[in-house]
Amino acid sequence: MGTVVLYKSMSLDGFVAGPDVGTEHPMGKGGMRLHEWMFTDRPDPRDKDVTAAMSASAGAVVVGKRTFDVGLPHWQDTPYPVPTFVLTHQARAELVMKSATFTFVTDGIEAALKAAQDAAGDKNVIVMGAQTGRQFLQAGLLDELLINLVPVVLGAGSRLLEDLGHIELTRTQVIASDAVTHLRFRVVR
Repeated sequence: MGTVVLYKSMSLDGFVAGPDVGTEHPMGKGGMRLHEWMFTDRPDPRDKDVTAAMSASAGAVVVGKRTFDVGLPHWQDTPYPVPTFVLTHQARAELVMKSATFTFVTDGIEAALKAAQDAAGDKNVIVMGAQTGRQFLQAGLLDELLINLVPVVLGAGSRLLEDLGHIELTRTQVIASDAVTHLRFRVVR
C-alpha cells in the first residue's frame, strides 16, 4: 500500500486559497498566485522534478466536493490521470473523463480513502482540498504533507492548518527554487 499524501500550495501566512473561491476565481481572489510556479512558460527544473515525482507516484486522488466544483471547469479532466474520489453528501453516478473517472463517495473520508487505496494499489493516494486535508489530518489518515510554500502573503482566504490541535511532524525534504519552497513532512503518529 502506498502513502497518503496531502499536496498543497500555501502562502507564507498559511492560506491555500484566497477569499471568494468560486468558478470565476477557482483559487479565490489572488489565490492563483499560489500556482504560478506550476504554470510558467519557463519552469525551474527543481519545481518540474517535484511535480513530476508527485504525478508519477499517484495511484488515486481524493478531493472534496468544493475542490471538484471549482477545479473541474479549469482541469477539464481529472487532476491526475488516475481514479479520483470526490467526498460529497449527494449521491451521483460516476463521471468518466478522458484520462480517468470521478467516483462520488457519500460514506465519509474512511470510505473514500479505502476506495482510493484499493484503486491505487502500491502507489500513493493524493489528497487535495483544504477542508478535505484538515479532515484527513484530524482523523490521523495522512502519512505525509507536501507543502509548496509560495513567497506571498494573501491576508485572507482558506487556511489549511486551522483548528487542528497538536500534530507532530518530521521534515523529510526541502527543495527550494526561486519561486517556491517544497517542504515534505511525515506525520508522526
